[in-house]
Amino acid sequence: MEAVLTHLRGAIERGDYAIGDKLPSEAELCRTLEVSRPVLREALRALQTMGLTVSKTGKGTFVIAGTVEDPTFGDYAASDLLEVRRHVEIPVAGYAALRRTPGNLDHLAHLLDRMERETDTTAWVAMDTLFHLAVAEAAQNPVFRRVIEEIRDALARQSAFLNELGGRREQSNLEHRAILEALVDGSEDDAAQAMAHHLDRVETTLTDIVRSGRADNSPKADV
Repeated sequence: MEAVLTHLRGAIERGDYAIGDKLPSEAELCRTLEVSRPVLREALRALQTMGLTVSKTGKGTFVIAGTVEDPTFGDYAASDLLEVRRHVEIPVAGYAALRRTPGNLDHLAHLLDRMERETDTTAWVAMDTLFHLAVAEAAQNPVFRRVIEEIRDALARQSAFLNELGGRREQSNLEHRAILEALVDGSEDDAAQAMAHHLDRVETTLTDIVRSGRADNSPKADV
């Protein structure tokens, strides 16, 4: 999927497909790129998430931008989502460290144990969002949970995107483990710092994905 996405993204950013152009049909792309339809559709979904294309039912996929600026996850742009997460999830982690119950810690530990063993991306992504919901629950304020519930679909889409294109799963597990350890210790500062580090890494990976296509398609200097 990554190779197909890189190929199609490169073609768009080089101008092989201009804004307003319709991409070849799925059948034609599958033949040309020698991939299965499920693989192609994953790549097409990623292009849409990046804001490069839009899919119109019964009409096909059309180019709407020449460069990746701000990926969109469901109803929310990545930059908006991250801004809110910083203002909500960092202090929430601190509150959770002070207010968590033994039941909260057991639930988080069980989730993280399962995530560290999980090999299926879809299942892991589902547990990833549950982990962040469980941290909000541990803060013992139902409003925090409601906020995370509101962005849950976007979080899942972002998580899948980062895992497919940024290989984030193993590192994310380590970051989640650091958050849990801070909650177990009851350290408000450590918990807030661990969540801040986690969100920093999310932002860095997103930035790398956005920039990678530009670097790949920029003119090469003579050696």
